[in-house]
Amino acid sequence: MKRLNKTQKLNYLTYALVIVAFVILYVMGSQKMLSSSLKGMLVPICAYMVMAVSLNLTVGILGELSLGHAGFMSVGAFTGTATAIMLQEAIPFAPLRLAIALVVAAAFAALAGFLIGIPVLRLNGDYLAIVTLAFGEIIKAVFNNFFLGFDRRGIHLSLLNDTTGTDPAGTMIIEGPMGIGGIQKISTFTAGFVLVMITLVVVFHLTGSRAGRAIMAIRDNTIAAHSIGVNVVKYKMMAFTVSAALAGAAGALFAMNYSTIVANKFDFNTSILILVFVVLGGQGNMLGSLIAAAALTILPEALRQFQNYRMLIYAIVLILVMLATNNPTLKSFIESLKNRGAKADAKEAQ
Repeated sequence: MKRLNKTQKLNYLTYALVIVAFVILYVMGSQKMLSSSLKGMLVPICAYMVMAVSLNLTVGILGELSLGHAGFMSVGAFTGTATAIMLQEAIPFAPLRLAIALVVAAAFAALAGFLIGIPVLRLNGDYLAIVTLAFGEIIKAVFNNFFLGFDRRGIHLSLLNDTTGTDPAGTMIIEGPMGIGGIQKISTFTAGFVLVMITLVVVFHLTGSRAGRAIMAIRDNTIAAHSIGVNVVKYKMMAFTVSAALAGAAGALFAMNYSTIVANKFDFNTSILILVFVVLGGQGNMLGSLIAAAALTILPEALRQFQNYRMLIYAIVLILVMLATNNPTLKSFIESLKNRGAKADAKEAQ
């Protein structure tokens, strides 16, 4: 039987921990052992986990800094929610409607990622970061001025002002800066868990494939990868588009957990928050991203009792964790543990 390497072991450990966490929280929720605030945070935590893993694909695996990831989340949130609203009468079964909405959201976000990637991925470093930041703000501005109506005559669109001419008997779905209101809350913790698992499967299979190795080669040395025939633009576009698609699905899941959603929710601050998840969890470390996303989503709520001081404490905790994780002594200790594990595996193989 083929032995698992260290990366495969870590991947299976990640799957196992996510499943165990889901089972424990699901049982606690069914037994009413969770507080109402924590129960209400389960879906957003799943959405942020997907966002963190998808951004880690760009930042950690591809090695490019993106500051507009919330823009793809916004695309998924609005297109997925609009799809779910338009399908309410045709598909009364909420889980099926949610699944279709997530697929549509992922498709539109992937398209946005592809279109944005055409000019952006020819840049590197700070230039790419600034341009992705600009695209994220453009997407937010577009949805702040976008109107979408739906009636028996079909779908009606307009920009800047409501000139859709939607029939009074119809439905105004997106109302510019007012966003989308009256959303049916069809997102569930189970759906969030499934989306997290799908995200991990997609990312792990991509990183373990030939394409994934090409992407990591580009990250390590773009010039060397290009010199041996790796199509740099193609593989950059692949990673960027997959990352955007997963972010779009997360956006739809997130949006349909609330009754109202507005474009300003997906601003620069949200992109930075997701980037913090990635950096704190470790670039290229998907398990670390999951843990960081969950911990930093819960932490502000856990500190709410401190009122005015909670964000100060939150910032101090972030600084202390970053200092601890970058401590040379701690790093050398972790590295020694890894080396011991590698030596033990080598002995067993002999």
